[in-house]
Amino acid sequence: MEFDFLKFNLSQILSTTMVLFAIIDILGSIPVVIELRRKAGHIESEKAAIVATVLMVLFLLVGESLLKVIGLDVESFAIAGSFVIFFIAMEMVLGLTIFKEEAPETVSIVPLAFPIIAGAGTMTTLLSLKTEYATQNILVGILLNMLFVYFVLKNTNRLEKLFGKSGLNVLRKAFGVILLAIAIKLFRNNTGL
Repeated sequence: MEFDFLKFNLSQILSTTMVLFAIIDILGSIPVVIELRRKAGHIESEKAAIVATVLMVLFLLVGESLLKVIGLDVESFAIAGSFVIFFIAMEMVLGLTIFKEEAPETVSIVPLAFPIIAGAGTMTTLLSLKTEYATQNILVGILLNMLFVYFVLKNTNRLEKLFGKSGLNVLRKAFGVILLAIAIKLFRNNTGL
């Protein structure tokens, strides 16, 4: 479905929203967020959501130019990104820890906004999505996801009680399988296989 007067495409918005939802995996990160909150005492949800949004929008808009400066094309970055997404998905599905992170004293920006919410996988996904979807539709997908991220950050304790440990585990594994499929699709689309 397309809205010609705005140049928005509903199916692209839904696709980008779901892809970003899976890669950001804020529901799967609830245990990490709870642990960070315990260590730091407080998380500024607004600051984390705003910083992550700004990082994603900037990377979407100027990421390709940055790549050109260092002599890379979007397709190569998308292929590399498909590997990053693949490994993140493997972490989610198999319960492995491939990427290790430290938890510093201040958690609202580092590591919450970056790299937990707007990490390498998210940035790679944004450029990969840009090869297939219109920028304005990706922007809407980012904003919808960040509203949801803000809601989750504000309500982590309630959500932990609602889903329980096993419910969060099921969600994490389900989105891991979706990410595996996305990684394979990105690899195929950018290699011509």
